Amino acid sequence: MIAVITADLINSSNYTEVFLDNILKDLNSEFKKLQQDYAKGETDFKIYRGDSFQGIISSYKDSLKIALKLKSLINKVRLEKQKSSSTFGDVKLAIGIGSFDYKGDTIAESNGQAFQFSGRTLDEMKNGSRRIRLKTPLESLNSEFEASLFLLDVVMDKWSQASAEVVYYLLEGLKETEIAEILKISQSAVNQRKKACGWEAISVLLKRFENVTSQSF
Repeated sequence: MIAVITADLINSSNYTEVFLDNILKDLNSEFKKLQQDYAKGETDFKIYRGDSFQGIISSYKDSLKIALKLKSLINKVRLEKQKSSSTFGDVKLAIGIGSFDYKGDTIAESNGQAFQFSGRTLDEMKNGSRRIRLKTPLESLNSEFEASLFLLDVVMDKWSQASAEVVYYLLEGLKETEIAEILKISQSAVNQRKKACGWEAISVLLKRFENVTSQSF
């Protein structure tokens, strides 16, 4: 069993060339980091069509955490020298967990249940407002996380770029003091952003996802 994340940047045709380039550079850097962090398993991400990406994760129990990390990474990108820019990157992500039936030379040439679940779910999301969804072979698991991820959508919709920055570093496992040092703000400011982004609820959901997927497959 593996997880596949398929994603499309939202309204990317409205991004400036510089802004889109910044997002893609950050994504490619993050993909390399994920390969290092999960070097013991199958982990590979690639950008395609210029505004979409897809990745394989053998550690499927971490797939929601990785998806949120990629979303927060995109949400926190700013135009250089425009710290108050209203331009806000966003993304739709579909997680598919299932079998890995055929491994090609590239992700695009690979196939299996997880790929089909992820790709078809993203297609279903094209014209809707949902930002993140999950599809697995287990309907009980699908039902539970359809509701949970719908609520997560509501929480994430309230993120600012400042909140997304804190979410990203929290998902890295950093402490408030470490985040404060990186962002050059006070620890109390980090704590305020942490509360504003709904981190307590997000961390509970991530733990539930990890436990349920580990026990289910």
